[in-house]
Amino acid sequence: MSRQEAVEQYGRALRQGRKCHKDCVLRGRYPYPQVLDEILSEAMTAGQVELGVLEIPTEQITGTKTAGRRTAFSAGFMPLMDPDTEFAAKWIDLCEAHLGDEGIRDPIRCFEYLGRFYVQEGNKRVSVLKSYGAPTVPAYVIRLIPVWSQEPEIAAYYDFLRYYQITGLYRVYCSRPGSFAKLQAALGFEPDHVWTEEERRVFTSDFAVFQAAFRKQGGGELPVTAADALIVWLKFYRFEDLEDMSSQELAKSLSAIWADVKADARADPISVSTETQEEQPPSPGFLERLKKAVFPDHLTIAFVSDHLPGESGWAAAHDLGRQYLEAVMGDQVTVLRYDGVKGPMAEGAMEEAILRGAQVIFATTPPLINACRKVAARNPGIRVLNCSVSMPYTGVRTYYSRVYEGKFITGAIAGAMCPDGRIGYVASSPIFGVPAGINAFALGAQLTNPRARILLHWSCAEEDPMSALVREGVELISNRDVPTPDRTREPWGLCRVNPDGALRSLASPYWHWGKVYVKLVKSMLNGGWDALSAQEGQAVNYWWGMQSGAVGVLLSEDLPAGVRQLVEILRQGVASGSIHPFQGPVRDQAGALRGDGDHWFSPEEILHMDWLCSCVEGTIPGYEALLPMARSIVRLQGVYRDSIPPEKEGTIL
Repeated sequence: MSRQEAVEQYGRALRQGRKCHKDCVLRGRYPYPQVLDEILSEAMTAGQVELGVLEIPTEQITGTKTAGRRTAFSAGFMPLMDPDTEFAAKWIDLCEAHLGDEGIRDPIRCFEYLGRFYVQEGNKRVSVLKSYGAPTVPAYVIRLIPVWSQEPEIAAYYDFLRYYQITGLYRVYCSRPGSFAKLQAALGFEPDHVWTEEERRVFTSDFAVFQAAFRKQGGGELPVTAADALIVWLKFYRFEDLEDMSSQELAKSLSAIWADVKADARADPISVSTETQEEQPPSPGFLERLKKAVFPDHLTIAFVSDHLPGESGWAAAHDLGRQYLEAVMGDQVTVLRYDGVKGPMAEGAMEEAILRGAQVIFATTPPLINACRKVAARNPGIRVLNCSVSMPYTGVRTYYSRVYEGKFITGAIAGAMCPDGRIGYVASSPIFGVPAGINAFALGAQLTNPRARILLHWSCAEEDPMSALVREGVELISNRDVPTPDRTREPWGLCRVNPDGALRSLASPYWHWGKVYVKLVKSMLNGGWDALSAQEGQAVNYWWGMQSGAVGVLLSEDLPAGVRQLVEILRQGVASGSIHPFQGPVRDQAGALRGDGDHWFSPEEILHMDWLCSCVEGTIPGYEALLPMARSIVRLQGVYRDSIPPEKEGTIL
């Protein structure tokens, strides 16, 4: 390189630096490199480790160790000093050496703190190399270990420290704990597998391609790393696809799931919709014609289930909901059915439905969420919904019901009809909403019987929990709920144990999926669907209760008249919002006050309850205590799903 070429390179870098400085000022950001000594005190570190000379990512060099000449550089380490200064002359000398025979051979010296590097010696070397887009810089690194805390950034860093021993890579940095384990599993590795040099080389090469696409898409404006985005991408595609995709194909694939990447960056990635979007009254004249032009007057809808209605009560309940939708909506809908399709078959069924003109897909069980995500990413104009809850995928909306409202009422029935207060409860699995149902039942029981104690068993962890409760001498047991109001095979719901051991059903919450489907379809026809789309960057989860008709309570003819009157009062109060199951003081099993009577639990707090009320005797079973058949649903919807070690795929590196 000639001296003139080095001078010209300084001019280009100077223009970049001044532009970066101006943009930072306009956006209210600090326009110079951060200074480690100003943001870190000795009390914030637990020690330091000398790592020796490493190749570190230039994009993670964000500051300097001391204040020194920080104003000589922009926040991106491009120069700010005039070309006739001594600083510029030295920068140009280094630039000339960089591409000459001599090269820049000496490593810089820097400190690493929370995955970011702060230069102690070699600021101009960093600036020159960054100006040429060098992906890495040789550096002698001293790592500063932060004092442990549960702050997300500190917890994520300690997670990085563990996996750095496994990967040996600084470029793979995630912003939240648990992410490295997901990446390790997605690559087909055992949790403690130490990467070989060849595995590092292959991953680094492909990751660099992804990282460039991530930055081009605008990832630098998001509070997530390229590794965070890769983990989201790997939920839709395979890592080996990176080698086969052109840059245009990769950009298209990343664009298709970009809304999910943005949602993943949010502290609240899910918008829980607890109110239905009611049908709007017809508008007169021009407005009515405009509405008809904007919103459809007919929809083709596909129902996809992984079980046959004759084999599964859950599938039968949703099929009854489909029939209700067709009866109510008439010629406004055309319905396609795909029953008993599992795994890859479900994805194929959805694609076939789209080819047949489906504009809406209802997938009726949580395990179909993976097929839903992939189909939605490939077909952004199709409205895809999955019957599950708390799923942070913007391309797929989920729907479920607040069955805890019905549990509160059956708990009140149990308390009123059980003088000794010992009431059994058989819970299904520790998934979102189930602890809320247990707690609502317990509070309902205490409403009518302050001495009530709930004896909790789990069908996911023991073979015959009902018999175990009967042997304990319990006379009232809350069993599995009735799926639909027309399904009366006993025993269901709240049961009385007769002297001969037989069970007699008294009451049960039930789902009315037909009303859910009708309201969702009407919202698509009148614009309610699009109104919720305004929740920028959030996934939409519908979670409806008694007010919408999605949940009801079925009563046995054996129920006393006075208890029936109580039920009607509670039903009206819950539906109108004047009675809330969790509105009084609520303590957990450890005696901690979870609700003080003035604080109303938010929908998110209720949905994600992972604790039990003080009057409940029993615990939430851990993952290892579950029967094998229950583990898959807990992985998907479990209240502790983020702490379950991910299952590895086939090795792909």
